Amino acid sequence: MVYIRTFIVLSCLVFGFLSCNTDSKQDAESDSGSIQVNISVEDLDKQLFACKSVEEVQSFLDKHSYLTQWYFSEAPVEKSQLSAHLFQILQNKDFQSFKTQLDSIIGDRNTAIINPLKESFQRIAKAYPDFRAPQVKFMVTGFTGNDLYISDTLIIIGLDYFGGPKAKYRPDVYDYQLQRYQKEYIAPSIIFFMSNKYNHVNASDRTLLADMIGYGKGYEFVKQVMPNTADSLILGYSEESLRRTYNSQGDIWAFFVSNKLLYETTDLKKQKFIGERPFTVEIGNEVPGGIGRWLGWRIVSKYMAENPNVTLPELMKNDNAANLLQASGYKGEKDDDE
Repeated sequence: MVYIRTFIVLSCLVFGFLSCNTDSKQDAESDSGSIQVNISVEDLDKQLFACKSVEEVQSFLDKHSYLTQWYFSEAPVEKSQLSAHLFQILQNKDFQSFKTQLDSIIGDRNTAIINPLKESFQRIAKAYPDFRAPQVKFMVTGFTGNDLYISDTLIIIGLDYFGGPKAKYRPDVYDYQLQRYQKEYIAPSIIFFMSNKYNHVNASDRTLLADMIGYGKGYEFVKQVMPNTADSLILGYSEESLRRTYNSQGDIWAFFVSNKLLYETTDLKKQKFIGERPFTVEIGNEVPGGIGRWLGWRIVSKYMAENPNVTLPELMKNDNAANLLQASGYKGEKDDDE
């Protein structure tokens, strides 16, 4: 099971299940074939905002009981007080103003979020015929719930987290993380976490390289099912940081090799290179945090370029990190066409 209070902290590769009823369906047809994906979409925030009393809020929570169990798993109040807490937020004039502003910033939800997810789901279904699209539900609760909840069958998106720099209120995260709390990051972040279901990893391989390749395969999954998405939105790096990192990859790779980091197994040391940080001080203040994740994607990308017949499912099944590195031939170089 995956629910994310801070979705940009990419520290786990696990996925789970949650059952829920379907309310409404929207069909999506791939522009590259006849694959059809059915998606259930529900604006729960509109139902919540229509509540006129604590009792109506409680009825709403009773109707959607999974919210209390999963989406409000880290709510700042006891479950018995949740309905009163939410109603108090709904009555707040400043919050009502924020909700109006948020609706304007997000704009049409189909355009900003649902359509990109539909197209991604179609490509996933093409690679994995047994794929069934999860339901997608929207919420706005004044940061009472999680930013994202993701399972095999259900996605809940807390839109209040994704208003971006112009929003009246923003989530309580570090400044360097705030840029990623914008609507453009929602779909690629969801797809990254959905990739965990297909991402085979060797549990006995505790090396940093294995972790790097695991993340790299996840990012490559996103890129293949969202081919028009900027790498910066997939990685969470700014365009400037991404460009600088790409141009410095020879030095970054040399640092990993000379310090024998690829086969490091100490968790504390590994986290310095795959954990969430503003920058990787061990290499330099210009090197962004999680640089090992980025480097893992470079290896995987080079592997796919060198092995064009490898399909996405075949890549995701490959849990031999050392073999994948060797087959990639990656040694810190830029792409051949540049």
